Amino acid sequence: MAKLKNIKVVVSDLDGTLLNPQHQISDYTKSIFQELHNQGYLIVVATGRHHLDAMAIIETLEVPVYLVSSNGARIHSPEKEQLFSFNLDSDVVKAALNVEIDPEITVVLFKENVWQTNKMSEKLNAFQAKLRYHPELVDYKTLEDFDAIKIFFSCDNHEKLVQLKDAVLEKSSEHLHHAFSLPTCLEFMDKSIDKAVAIERVLERKGFSLKEAVSFGDGFNDVQMLSASGKGLIMENAPALLKETLPDLEIIKTNAEDGVAQYIASKILDKELA
Repeated sequence: MAKLKNIKVVVSDLDGTLLNPQHQISDYTKSIFQELHNQGYLIVVATGRHHLDAMAIIETLEVPVYLVSSNGARIHSPEKEQLFSFNLDSDVVKAALNVEIDPEITVVLFKENVWQTNKMSEKLNAFQAKLRYHPELVDYKTLEDFDAIKIFFSCDNHEKLVQLKDAVLEKSSEHLHHAFSLPTCLEFMDKSIDKAVAIERVLERKGFSLKEAVSFGDGFNDVQMLSASGKGLIMENAPALLKETLPDLEIIKTNAEDGVAQYIASKILDKELA
């Protein structure tokens, strides 16, 4: 296969993309990213996860990685220095939560050191192999400080999340925008916050542009990143609606098949695949 030209930067989402269905980085993926680093490529991970949670994952790659977390609300250097930080105003969050929320929906506020939630969820905890970012059970009716990095809702019923999305935006569209990182996960960020904007901050610091980047994603929080990159790739396991939203982008193998690493090996590192 012909080597992908003019690419200096590799950007990847985590869940459903770089991580396998067990929420881990495979040994094969690790070896490919180590070779990327050895050949001088800049590596950026851009995720909706909190930085404490994501750092524990990218450490397993054992290479320098710039981390964009909480969909762009935090940026950390490979040395874990915080380069950018943005929090939602407490009144904005409070107004967003002042809507009717179905009892089945789990509500989470991303704080700096804990995630505050209205119910404990083993399903959400399972996303962390080692629990570095701890949950804290709260009653939102008595909570006073709503300052947060982002607002997160989870529910197995996608339609209930769609209804909630509409209700929140009816009150708060001036301040917030939303993304379904998964059909079961609805996230709200400040309108200025997006993965693509944060990645551009990193690349400007390093003297690159998104046109020199290949990016991989599987969720609607990846749309701008995928669209703005020199080459955007969608995972086969991504929702059909994402593929329809970005019909010109190539679809690659699933995260269960090490799709990201397989693509990098053949198209960037010019390796023969088994």
